Amino acid sequence: MRMLLKVVVDTEAFNERISERLRTGASRQGTLERLRELLQPEAFYFFVEDGQRTFFAVFDLADPVQIPAIIEPLFFRGRAKITLTPCLTVDEVDKAGEEAFRRIAAMQG
Repeated sequence: MRMLLKVVVDTEAFNERISERLRTGASRQGTLERLRELLQPEAFYFFVEDGQRTFFAVFDLADPVQIPAIIEPLFFRGRAKITLTPCLTVDEVDKAGEEAFRRIAAMQG
């Protein structure tokens, strides 16, 4: 199922991670890069929301057991606020709408 993952990263936690990498000379690749490799998203955008670093990804969730592997590193490393929501394309909404109207009509009839 296609999912929309929205992540609001804790600014202090993110800044600590950057400082740690600069101090230790660690690789620039971090949680976000590994997440992109795991998800293979069809869309991945960064923006600022309410003064905090935020990103969202649209990806295909093949199996719900993947959810902990996706979100737990974000909680652990970034103290992130996470929203994970199923989402539909316009074609999928049209198809689902037809079925929804049929069911509503059956309930009223």
